[in-house]
Amino acid sequence: MFIHRLLFASIFIVCCLTTLTNGASLPNGEVEALRSIGNTLGKTDWNFNINPCDQGDTWLNQSTRYYANNVTCDCSFNNNTTCHVTHILLKSQNLSGTLPLNLTSLPFLQEIDLTRNYLSGTIPSEWGSATRLVGISLFGNRLTGPIPVELANLRNLTSLILDNNGLSGTLPAALGSLSKIERLHLSSNYFTGKIPETFASLTSLKEFRISDNNFTGQIPDLIFQNWTNLKAIYMEGSGLSGPIPSINATLHNLTYIIISDLNGADTTFSQLLIATLPKLKSLMLRSCNLIGEIPISFGTFTSIKILDLSFNRLSGKIPDVLSNLNFDNMFLNGNNFNGSVPQWILKTREKVDLSYNNFTNTGVSDCRQNSVNLFSSIARVNNTGIVPCLTSQITCPSEPLHFVHINCGGRKITVNGITYEADFGQAGTSTFYRSITNWAFSSTGTFLNDDRPDDVLDLESRQLSSNGGNELYTDARVSPSSLTYYAFCLANATYNVSLHFAEIQFTNGETYSSLGRRMFDIYIQGEREKQDFNIVVAAGGAGLSRVERFNANVTDGTLEIHFRWAGKGTTSLPERSIYGPLISGISIFNPVYKPGYKPPSKSGSGPLPKKVDRISTAAMAGIVAGATFATFFIVGIFWWNCCYKLDDEISDVLFGDEFQNGMELRKFSLVQIAKMTNNFKGEKLGEGGFGVVYKGYLRDLDTYVAVKRISKASKQGIKEYASEVKIISRSRHKNLVKLIGQCHEKGELILVYEFMANGSLDSHLFKGKTLLTWEVRFKIVQDLASALFYLHEEGDHCVLHRDIKASNIMLDSSFNAKLGDFGLARLVDHAKASQTTHLAGTMGYLAPECVSSGKASKESDVYSFGVVALEIACGRRSIEPKYEESQASLVAWVWSAYGSQQLPDVADPKLCMNFDAKQMECLLMVGLWCVHPDQHLRPSIRQTIQVFNFEAPLPKLPGRRPNPTYDAQITSEIEASEPCFSSMSITVPR
Repeated sequence: MFIHRLLFASIFIVCCLTTLTNGASLPNGEVEALRSIGNTLGKTDWNFNINPCDQGDTWLNQSTRYYANNVTCDCSFNNNTTCHVTHILLKSQNLSGTLPLNLTSLPFLQEIDLTRNYLSGTIPSEWGSATRLVGISLFGNRLTGPIPVELANLRNLTSLILDNNGLSGTLPAALGSLSKIERLHLSSNYFTGKIPETFASLTSLKEFRISDNNFTGQIPDLIFQNWTNLKAIYMEGSGLSGPIPSINATLHNLTYIIISDLNGADTTFSQLLIATLPKLKSLMLRSCNLIGEIPISFGTFTSIKILDLSFNRLSGKIPDVLSNLNFDNMFLNGNNFNGSVPQWILKTREKVDLSYNNFTNTGVSDCRQNSVNLFSSIARVNNTGIVPCLTSQITCPSEPLHFVHINCGGRKITVNGITYEADFGQAGTSTFYRSITNWAFSSTGTFLNDDRPDDVLDLESRQLSSNGGNELYTDARVSPSSLTYYAFCLANATYNVSLHFAEIQFTNGETYSSLGRRMFDIYIQGEREKQDFNIVVAAGGAGLSRVERFNANVTDGTLEIHFRWAGKGTTSLPERSIYGPLISGISIFNPVYKPGYKPPSKSGSGPLPKKVDRISTAAMAGIVAGATFATFFIVGIFWWNCCYKLDDEISDVLFGDEFQNGMELRKFSLVQIAKMTNNFKGEKLGEGGFGVVYKGYLRDLDTYVAVKRISKASKQGIKEYASEVKIISRSRHKNLVKLIGQCHEKGELILVYEFMANGSLDSHLFKGKTLLTWEVRFKIVQDLASALFYLHEEGDHCVLHRDIKASNIMLDSSFNAKLGDFGLARLVDHAKASQTTHLAGTMGYLAPECVSSGKASKESDVYSFGVVALEIACGRRSIEPKYEESQASLVAWVWSAYGSQQLPDVADPKLCMNFDAKQMECLLMVGLWCVHPDQHLRPSIRQTIQVFNFEAPLPKLPGRRPNPTYDAQITSEIEASEPCFSSMSITVPR
């Protein structure tokens, strides 16, 4: 009886599935088709106890950028009584089955999207009969075999996305009949042969992607002649050859031209005729055998954001018309440009790479000017192996070096008795970094559609299965295009070079995160040693270490190791912009020596004298000298105890084991400091209760520095000095003042910083040094927010600055802002970053809860940031006693103006209304949000950046400034105090 009831219940459920609550039904055949499709794909969580078209659980979930779990229906058939499945979207489900054959059982299916799964097998030819299909996306799977010619029957198809699989064979000529196709993505497969001539008929095509394939033949003319609706073409490492055909003047919608690594004939710009493209945003013609000069007509590309003409054979001078472009990144590295570097490039704040050229003069002595990479940009005039911009900065020791060990992108570590130096070079687009220990790296390029913050990778939590030395593989440096490491001052010899790799962005296992393919070339001393090197293949899996060993002959004291991406491998798995050369560690050593070995001393190595019976004159003299030495030694102990005990205390605090990791500072002697500052008689940059800051000159780096000599009467004691050294030496960010070195000797406490040519922010805002334009002011706030975001969220530990104010914000020669003075800062774990004890800071910038409780937090730093933001907007100090009581407090005054709807009136009158009204409102509103009396209602620094970038709306604040309230105990959950964003506005409760 029970079996009969169960059978009846099952029949009843199936019957119910065909009837919707609104009277519409899904045909039984489509229900069974879905069941079969789910079984084939490996989709096991579809709930067939409810109707698929009811939009219930497991059938329709909220989609994100990478995730979708949706089956949608159209229930408008037969007077709204019948439903049909129209879309199946199963993205990032890690489905491990195969593609179903029976799509025709869903006769109204318009789209199937199986992006980022683990599906295998081939594309069924039966899909060619599903003629209602408009979109197919199989991106990021393990599919193999050719494209079925039957897909040419899908005459309604507008999108065919097959990137990142293992498909092969030639492209079917019949696909030229897909007259409605707009998106054809075939990148990162193994296709061969030529582009069919029939593709000339694809005149609706808007996007064509064929990067990372094995095509042959020249780029066909039809691409730029027939496809008049083309918006984007991606052709990196496609296998095709040049020359690049001329571009039809009617391609007005062309926005992205991304082509790289062409073989074959040369191309000149006169052939391309590309200066008629009004919407062009990205032009990348990297390593395309371009020759000749950049034409004057390039100045018409007013919409361009990325211009990459790197690694070609372009020559002549850089035309000044390029200064008219509104670019964000310009890469002209790896060419033969000559003449002088234009002054407008040296003054730009945008990212420009001019490295590896033949300029006669750069106009600066450094390898980097603002955001311009000038490394090796001048033709060499000597045979020292050191490029001209480093000649004055590198001083080789009297004895040449025999070893260089670098933990790329990571901190200083010791593995198997070998100490690997920290590599804290700044991450970002086209950077150059020189270590004080005579090695350097140059990184060029930018990640397109980048989802990641920088080019230093860290995965401390992953346990790597390697042949020892796992700590070396938890960090890595990655570059979007070209990464070159240099070792200088080496002895001329044949070196053993060990390159340490581990793939830490992909995973193992049956998920789409394991399907990425990183491939790049390796060059040693200019010779290509590995082509299309794949770390996962070489190591036997992701997360496994691999050491590649080479021999390198050094004849001029310099060794060059170059990693270059040539367009091969995936670029969007497991997410976008995961590609480019990656290196975990570099070890260079002279095999004549052994690690830790030191040459024997030239003295003291002879035989011992024979014993004699009586004391010689020499021996007697030795005894007398020894007694004299003992006397001086005893006196010296007392002297040291009085004068040098301070130095030992500092060393104990500053250089204990817990603080050694990650520190890379020069330790100057007091004699060196005296030379820098003309015996402390040089120009004074500042003076206060802490002591004096002198302008100094560091001869070996040929640069000016700021020397901070802490007064012995200053309240800044040993702990504050050690705190400043520890924290800022561990921090590497473009908007933090760089600490070059320190000196503690004979009771002196001295810090040596980079020189900031334009002094402190307060000297401009309040002392009339320079009238800062609005553009400069808004950029300063963004720079300060960037620095604070790094301190609070991006480092290994959260750093609470605790004294953010205008006088601690320094401005370089280009008015880029850098946060300094870390004497009061505290280094804490992120989990404990909600508060730290001991009152510190400056009145007027202190948050109310700090005054009442003495406890600092990330929110109190944000409060100080908000005060500075208001000072920048209003041009007046946080506290001005000269004003009447209602206006003495800047915060109260601005909030009152906001409540009375007179916020524009508080703008700095010295600007004479020359500012962007939208940005001014943004700055004032964010400033008020940050100084909210209730710390739990202040934004995080991340949220302020989103508002500054107009990625989030302005907050809604109460008209009257709330009264501060204090909890008996401050919560440790930082996130709980952050208001949530909504789609329309941000509301901060009263």
